[in-house]
Amino acid sequence: MLYSLYELGHLSVAPLRIAALMQSSMLRSPLNPVADTEIARTAAAASDLFETVTRRYRKPDWNLPHTVVHGVEAPVSVKSAWASPWCSMLHFERDAAALKAARGERTDPTVLLVAPMSGHYATLLRSTVEAFLPEHEVYVTDWADARMVPVIAGRFDLHDYIDHVMAMLRALGPETHVVAVCQPGPLVLAAVSLMAAEDDPCTPATMTIMGSPIDARRSPTAPNKLAENRDIEWFQKNMIHTVPMLYPGAFRRVYPGFLQLASFMGMNLSRHVDAHYAYFQNLVKGDGDSTEKHRDFYDEYLAVMDLTEEFYIQTLEEVFQKYSLANGTMMHRGRRVDAGAITKTALLTVEGENDDISGIGQTQAAHDICVNIPEAMRRDYIQPGVGHYGVFSGRRFKQEIYPRMRDFMRAFQTECSRTDRRSKLKLVAD
Repeated sequence: MLYSLYELGHLSVAPLRIAALMQSSMLRSPLNPVADTEIARTAAAASDLFETVTRRYRKPDWNLPHTVVHGVEAPVSVKSAWASPWCSMLHFERDAAALKAARGERTDPTVLLVAPMSGHYATLLRSTVEAFLPEHEVYVTDWADARMVPVIAGRFDLHDYIDHVMAMLRALGPETHVVAVCQPGPLVLAAVSLMAAEDDPCTPATMTIMGSPIDARRSPTAPNKLAENRDIEWFQKNMIHTVPMLYPGAFRRVYPGFLQLASFMGMNLSRHVDAHYAYFQNLVKGDGDSTEKHRDFYDEYLAVMDLTEEFYIQTLEEVFQKYSLANGTMMHRGRRVDAGAITKTALLTVEGENDDISGIGQTQAAHDICVNIPEAMRRDYIQPGVGHYGVFSGRRFKQEIYPRMRDFMRAFQTECSRTDRRSKLKLVAD
C-alpha cells in the first residue's frame, strides 16, 4: 500500500511540476522585460527548487566518453561483458588504437569494481571508474533495480549475489583484482574464500575492501544500531512493500529505494536542507558553477533502486545481526565460508576517518578473519578527513587513496603462475 501511495503522490504533483518548469522558463526568457529583476530571479529560483525536490530521478548516465592514457586521449565505450537478469558486468573499453599509441603492446591490470547493492545505482562509482581508467581494464557490476525485474525471473538473495561475484571473476580469468566498495565487502570476501577453498585458478590476485561492514560490531554507527535494536519481523512489516502494477517487477516484494533514501536523508537532514537553501540562493545570484555542482551531486544521490526482500532481510540477519562472516559461521549452499582458506590473494582495507556508515575497524576486521594471508600480502589504510563517500570518490580519493590502491595492485600483479606467486611476493616484501 505504501508503495502505491508513494506513486500516487508523485503523479499528483506532476501538473504542478510542469507548471513550475514553464514558469521558470518564462521568467528567465530574454523576451521577459523583468527577467533580470530580483523578484523574477527569486520566483524562477523557487520554481526550480520545487521541480528539483519533486522530480523522479532516473538512473544516471556514466558520462565517461574518454580517458587519457600517457598523454593520449582514448575514447571509452561501455559494453556488457557478462549478464544475468540481475546484473550486467560492464566493461569500460578503451579504444585499442589509442592504447597502442600510448603504451605499445603492454597490457594493463584487470580490475573488477563490485558496486554497492544498497539503494543507489552503480554510477555512484563514476569517480572511482574515472580514476582507474587510465591505467586499468575496468569492469563494474551494474546491479538491476528489483522493480524492473519480472517476477518470472525468480528470487535474488544473498547467496545469488555471492554466486554472481564468483561467476564474474571466473569470466575475467586469473590475475584479476577485485575491489568491494561498501556493502559488498562481506559477500566479496565470502566469494573469494569459497574460490580459494577450491583452489580455483580465477581466485583474484588482490582483494581491496573499502568502507565495509565486515564486522559491524566494531565502532557501531546509527544504521548498525538500528539493525541491532529491531527484530527481523519489524523490518519485514515496516520496510518491505509490493511493487505496483506500473513496473515490470509488479507484485515483487522489495525494500523500496525511496525508503532507503529517506533513512539516509534523515541521518543528515539539516545538511541537506542547508544544501538546498544554498542552491536556492545561488540560483537567485546566477552562480552557475555552484548550482551545477549541486545538481550533479543530487542527480546521483536521489536516484535510487529497489532491493529484493530476500536479499535485504538476509543481509540484515547475516551481516548486521548474526555477524556470521566475522564469527566464522556463514554458510553458502551447504558449505561453510572459511576466510582462512585465502592464502594467495593479497588484501588491502581502506577506511574513512569520519565514516558514519561503516565505523573505523569494521573493514579492518577482514585482516582478523583472513588468518592465513601472509603479513607481506596485507595493507591497511585510514584516510584522514573523509566520510563514507569520500572513501571511493572525490578529490582525496583520486589524490591519496587511488594511488595506494594502484601501487598495491602493481606490487602483486605478476606474470607467473598462481603456484609460484608467493615466491615472487616474498621478493616484493624483501
